[in-house]
Amino acid sequence: MNATKIRSEINQRLQQLSLASLLKGLRRTVKNLVLPLTGIVIFLFIWQIAASNIITSLGQFPGPSDVWQQSKTLVAEHHQERQKADAFYTRQEVRNAKKLAKNPQADVKIRAYTGKATYFDQIFTSLYTVMFGFLVATFIAIPLGIMCGLSENAYRAINPIIQTFKPVSPLAWLPLVTMVVSALYVSDEPMFEKAFLTSGFTVALCCLWPTVVNTIVGVASIDRDLIDVSRVLRLSSPVYIKTIVIPSAIPLIFTGLRLSLATGWMVLIAAEMLAQNPGLGKFIWDEFQNGSSSSLGRIMVAVVTIGIIGFILDQLMLALQKRVSWDKQAILR
Repeated sequence: MNATKIRSEINQRLQQLSLASLLKGLRRTVKNLVLPLTGIVIFLFIWQIAASNIITSLGQFPGPSDVWQQSKTLVAEHHQERQKADAFYTRQEVRNAKKLAKNPQADVKIRAYTGKATYFDQIFTSLYTVMFGFLVATFIAIPLGIMCGLSENAYRAINPIIQTFKPVSPLAWLPLVTMVVSALYVSDEPMFEKAFLTSGFTVALCCLWPTVVNTIVGVASIDRDLIDVSRVLRLSSPVYIKTIVIPSAIPLIFTGLRLSLATGWMVLIAAEMLAQNPGLGKFIWDEFQNGSSSSLGRIMVAVVTIGIIGFILDQLMLALQKRVSWDKQAILR
């Protein structure tokens, strides 16, 4: 009798646990999926209503449906351009094969396809341009921030420079960077286009500061107990930086990196518009200058693309921060 009662209680507890787990999973699903989708649907509805009431000199302001149609058009144009490129290379291969059949010693060449860049080519150009600028800024900002965080004298010497140049607009840097690149980067066979370097270095100059400032704060706020332990162990400077400083400052360093990447992605679009680097900024500028009935829709596609890519880049940085952070229990958002 007692055994039957015990089994009954165990089954009851298991059912309660199963129900609790189900409710917990349901709450997690609502929080992580249903709420974001609800927000997106409400936003799209408001966007569509607002767009239907706005008439511009180029026609109706694009709503979500117009953006979707233009997205499909851009995908189709990309495929058409790829087909042209494939046909171009196929013709060269056929021509070269005939040449070699007549003369095995003939000098044959494959010329690069020089057709117009597609929308996806321009996305790729923007991505590697922003990564170039972001990496240049990171390699300067983190060591500089560590130095200023460890040395009061270095901080007092460099902080006025940081505070002076931190608020400078990319539009102010761009003409200066353009002139410097034109003067210093002179080559008959350049590895990089000048427009790429101009955009990349402008991004670097503007996304440098958030990482510098947050690294300084992170290093300067290391727990005093850790500093005392390092002194007792008589750690050398490189070992101290590697084992104490960087792990302790990682959360704020990554906060700076995330802000820098977001800043660089915003700055890049303006830089590409003016430097004519063939990325998303140039795409927006060309469509604005084109002024056709589809231009607003295509610009809006670019705006949405920029936002989505910015979100993905931030989430990638967040995932990397979770991976390298020593405190796995910390709540990161």
